[in-house]
Amino acid sequence: MISFDTICEAHDRIRPYIHRTPVLTNQTINDLAGASLFFKCENFQKIGAFKARGGLNAILQVVQHQEGQAITTHSSGNHAQAVAFAARQVGLPAYIVMPRTAPKVKKEAVLGYGAEVIECEPTLEAREAGVREVMERTGAVLVHPFDDDRVIAGQATATKELIEDAGMEKYGSEHQAIPFDTILAPVGGGGLLSGTALATHYLSPGTRVIAAEPEGAADAVLSFRTGRVEKAPFINTIADGLMTTLSERTLAIIRTHVADVLTVSDAEISGAMRLVWERMKIVIEPSSAVPLAAVLKHKDQFAGQKIGIIITGGNVDLGKLPF
Repeated sequence: MISFDTICEAHDRIRPYIHRTPVLTNQTINDLAGASLFFKCENFQKIGAFKARGGLNAILQVVQHQEGQAITTHSSGNHAQAVAFAARQVGLPAYIVMPRTAPKVKKEAVLGYGAEVIECEPTLEAREAGVREVMERTGAVLVHPFDDDRVIAGQATATKELIEDAGMEKYGSEHQAIPFDTILAPVGGGGLLSGTALATHYLSPGTRVIAAEPEGAADAVLSFRTGRVEKAPFINTIADGLMTTLSERTLAIIRTHVADVLTVSDAEISGAMRLVWERMKIVIEPSSAVPLAAVLKHKDQFAGQKIGIIITGGNVDLGKLPF
C-alpha cells in the first residue's frame, strides 16, 4: 500500500538529490488545444528525466536497509540512467541491461555515470534474462523500472510538486484554489502513471488522470479494458521509452485511479514534439510528447479545462530526430 505518507517520505528522502523542476505554460499551445496546459518539465531533472526520482528512492532504501552491495536493472534508457546516477551517489556498482536498439545518447550517459552496460535483444524476455544472469554473477539487487512500490512512490513526487506548484493556487480573500481538471501522463510499464494517479488521488481527488500511449505499443489500453496484463499487438513506435508492458502491480493501481487510456500515432507524437521544440524552446524526447499529442487529438474532451502534463524527459538522440 503506497499511502500519502509513503509519497511524502519519498519526497523528503530524495529532495537533496533532485531538482524541483519548473512548471511552464505556452499561450500558443493553449490556443491550439483550446485549454490551459501546465507542463511539469522533468526534462530539466537530474539525468534529464523523471526516472531519477524513483531510482533514488529505491536505491537510498537499499543502502539504508543494507540489502546488497551492487544494483542491477533493465531499461531502454532513462531508468538505466537513473539507476546508474543513484548508484554513483551512494557508491555502489551498477550493472544495466539495455536493448541494443536503445538510443546511443542514453547508453553513453549510463556509461558516463560509471555503470556497466550489458546489451541484449530488444525484447522483455531478453532484458529479464540479462538481469537474472547479472544477479547470479554479482549478487546485485534488482531495482525494477516500474514493478516496485519504492520506484512508484518516487515517481509520484513529480505530480505532488505539480499540484503543489500549479494545482492549488493562492488562497485568500481574492483568490480561490483552482485544481486541475485533468492530469495526463504517458504510460509504458506504468510506474509514472501509477505514481501520478496516487498523488492525484491523495492531493486533488476531483482531478481526472488520463494515460496517453503510442498506437505502436498499445498494451496498456488493452490491459485497462480487460483487467489482465496484455501484450501489444505489435511494437513499432518512435516513443522508445514506452515499449514495455504493465505489471500486475501497476495495472491494479491504474484500473483503480485512472479514468482512461488514449492512443496516438507516431505522426501525432512527432508533431506534438516538434510543437514543443519550436514554441516552448525546450528539448523533449518522443515519449514526453505523447500526452500533448493526446490532448490535441481529442480537443473536444479537454476543451476549456485546466490540464497538467508530465513532460517525462529530454534524452533524445539529436542525430535521429523524427522531424
